[in-house]
Amino acid sequence: MQLEITLEGATVVLLGEADASRQALLRYRRAGAAVAHFDSAAAFMAQAGSPAHPALPARPGLVAVVGSLSASGKHHGATNDDGEWAPVVDHYRRAGVPIVREPAAGARGHVTLVGGGPGSRGLLTVDAVEALRDADVVLFDRLAPWRELERLTTAQLVDVGKLPGHHKVPQGEINRLLVEFAKAGSNVVRLKGGDPFVFGRGGEEAAACAEAGVPLRVVSGISSSIAVPAAAGIPVTHREVSHCFTVISGHAPLTASEHEHLAGLGGTIVVLMGVANLPHLASGLRRAGMPLDTPVAVVERGHQAGQRTTVTELGRAEADTSACGNPAVIVIGDVVRLAGGAGRAAEGREFHDLAASLLTA
Repeated sequence: MQLEITLEGATVVLLGEADASRQALLRYRRAGAAVAHFDSAAAFMAQAGSPAHPALPARPGLVAVVGSLSASGKHHGATNDDGEWAPVVDHYRRAGVPIVREPAAGARGHVTLVGGGPGSRGLLTVDAVEALRDADVVLFDRLAPWRELERLTTAQLVDVGKLPGHHKVPQGEINRLLVEFAKAGSNVVRLKGGDPFVFGRGGEEAAACAEAGVPLRVVSGISSSIAVPAAAGIPVTHREVSHCFTVISGHAPLTASEHEHLAGLGGTIVVLMGVANLPHLASGLRRAGMPLDTPVAVVERGHQAGQRTTVTELGRAEADTSACGNPAVIVIGDVVRLAGGAGRAAEGREFHDLAASLLTA
């Protein structure tokens, strides 16, 4: 069960060591609460006397205890579960004040590479959400779910997103920032679209951290190569239709030999960020012998507002997709015929908000 409480103007007593409480303190203040923070029981007693003393602060709307869970995760009133805070917590519990447990902020000075999926908050993993909650600094890309960040973290937000043909923050500078922030004592999250190691240059960032001696953790993300076709009702594999799929980057044109290998491999071809090079890819696959009636789908803005799917055939892909733009995922192969029901592909028309109708059906 998940409950929400409005803290605007309410008093919150926050109990916990200063560094471990730093992110919880920011969260409550951002929620509009007036926070009375005590970093030790001795500091609390110095102001309030004893837990039974009438000089306690006015009854708060909430008491938050940082890092007080026992190993078993259970609470038993005034026991060692709350450590030095046990008498204080027990007093507030008897007074009927809500008690919440806040996770302690993680150790400082490390980097977490986080895959944010194709841009929808719902496709963030639990580990991704927890990493964002614990971050002091987040460096994010434009294809990551950056619109959700103010609800997910109190961290300093740094936009290092790239546009096709325009990298306002070069990769070398991103690597430098990761190391610099971590060595200054911050928990750094590098939030990327999809998965960090699928055309995300996460390997380069991991190498930079390793070279600088910065501790690194990787949180895998849901790759748009699978999730975006699924949002349009297209499975990348399907029994007796496709037993394999190949994922390629669409940023650079392929060679004639690569076109021949793709055409001969069979299965499904998934192209990430390849709208600009789709004419070159389509013509190369045709020259390599791929049938002209091979279905092609371009799924724009998958899992985001304004999602649109354009379905056509390889023989006229250039004309039918001329209005499409990035971010988009291209799917080539017979699995496209499964989008929205058999027989609807290869009609050269657009299907709007198909994912929404599938999810609500």
